Amino acid sequence: MRQFATIASNAFMELIRQPVFLLLTTATAAFEIFLATPYYFAFGDEPKLVKNSVLAVMLLSGLLSAVLSASASVAREIRTGTALAVLAKPISRTQFILAKYLGLIAALSVVIYVNLVAALVAGRMTFDAYGGTDIPAVLIFGAAILVAFALGGFSNFFLNRPFVSDAVLALVVTVTLGAAVIFAFTQQTQSLGEMAQVDWRMVPAGVLILFAVWIIAAVALACSTRLDTLASLAICTGVFLIGLMSDYLFGLPADRGEWWARILYTVVPNWQNFWLADALDAGRSTFHWGYVTKAFIYAASYIGAMLAVAVALFEERELN
Repeated sequence: MRQFATIASNAFMELIRQPVFLLLTTATAAFEIFLATPYYFAFGDEPKLVKNSVLAVMLLSGLLSAVLSASASVAREIRTGTALAVLAKPISRTQFILAKYLGLIAALSVVIYVNLVAALVAGRMTFDAYGGTDIPAVLIFGAAILVAFALGGFSNFFLNRPFVSDAVLALVVTVTLGAAVIFAFTQQTQSLGEMAQVDWRMVPAGVLILFAVWIIAAVALACSTRLDTLASLAICTGVFLIGLMSDYLFGLPADRGEWWARILYTVVPNWQNFWLADALDAGRSTFHWGYVTKAFIYAASYIGAMLAVAVALFEERELN
């Protein structure tokens, strides 16, 4: 068990030490804040537009992070021979894959958390034609990012610690504190003088996206046992796009009794189960954590199946 925990923790630390990880996390969070700053003149649909946009950014950043991280965690170690050195110790290939996946989803959870905090702030900053850009919120969130980078630079210069991983961990803390300051000490005016409020329903919506990213990570991990980064990215992108159209491509024929459609409708993940922006737009009170629990069961089942495929592919992989 100690070896399993060591491999998982090393995989997590290795992933958050990648410069692209820090760049992607920071860039997507900053872009979500940017989406809440322009005038859209959307005839009162500005909150809907911003929330849909930031959730889409969160999902796409999770897709890209999952593929890059899975390839860095498994494919590169196979190519460089590190995996063979680890497996020379008394640890099975199944434990190796499961530990790598645990470290992978821990790193991806950091990306989604930072993006979710930025999404909450962006939703709070939304304004219509009668409002204006929330400059204090932009400055506070920007300062939180700069402080995280400064702390990473301080630990690197004075303590000889890795800059990227310390900056990532500091970013988790600083953006949380920055969001708390924005929610507590700033105000944003919407139409008719009403004050903007934080839409906490975005939290379960973000958790659902996290589940979707975990599924993509399992698919990417299975691909990375045999393929390189570009091939894994192509397959995961295809699975993502087909899954978005799963209801139309396979759901309708399955309702008509087509056996092949039933099989594909089961095999291909349906991403619409994890995308409930429409429930946020309609303001439905039925959007609660009960659905998140059902979605977690669906995600856990699919992840278990994909990890079984990954283990089977890795067992037959020649590492010499």
